[in-house]
Amino acid sequence: MAEGGVPYPSVFMVDSHAAYPPLPPKPRPPGRGGAAQSLLFLLVGLALCGLAIEACFIYHLYSKQGSAVSGSAGMSIQDQEDIPKEVPPTSRPNPIVLPSKPVAHLTAGPQAPHGDGVMVWDMQTEPLLHEMEYKDGKLVIQKEGYYYVYSKIFFSEVDVAFTHSVCRTTPRYLRKDIELLKSRRYYPKSGKMISSSNSYLGGVFHFFKDDSIFVKVKNVTQVRIHSSTENVFGIYMI
Repeated sequence: MAEGGVPYPSVFMVDSHAAYPPLPPKPRPPGRGGAAQSLLFLLVGLALCGLAIEACFIYHLYSKQGSAVSGSAGMSIQDQEDIPKEVPPTSRPNPIVLPSKPVAHLTAGPQAPHGDGVMVWDMQTEPLLHEMEYKDGKLVIQKEGYYYVYSKIFFSEVDVAFTHSVCRTTPRYLRKDIELLKSRRYYPKSGKMISSSNSYLGGVFHFFKDDSIFVKVKNVTQVRIHSSTENVFGIYMI
């Protein structure tokens, strides 16, 4: 305090070299950092999902290819096992669709008819025989029923009679052959040139098991055998 009772004013010292306090950090705009992180996570997730889907697709593709290769190899082995080693020359391989009923179709070969006129049929050309037997020019019935029988003979027209017939033998009647169908041609002497003709027979009959059916001709020298389609003999169940 000064003299005379007058107080002196308070004096404060200011340091001009003192450092100012740090300013608070600026606030970030709301939502900017969160959206970028979400977009990054979404892209990473899509990439991982794509890799997983691609891996599954490749796995299934190779699995199917492996199954197909193994299956084809198995089929090839099975096909090789199903192929018969040897087929006898007198047997006929089964067709794709087997007949549902007994049937036979025969064609004449190079052999001449027997001395008694019974036609001989070719067994080397694999004839059609299903549930039927062939023996000495005759078809043997294996199943009782009604059948249609047919025969065609190609012959020369000369000045003598020509007879073409379909006959039957059966254990029920042992005396002689039974004629079922017959065609007789006679050409009188006319001085004309020798020509050719066809004789066709066909009909429906009931047969028992073990009955035999055959074709018989008279004057066998008139039968002309030039093609397998000219002389035929067949039967089928109706």
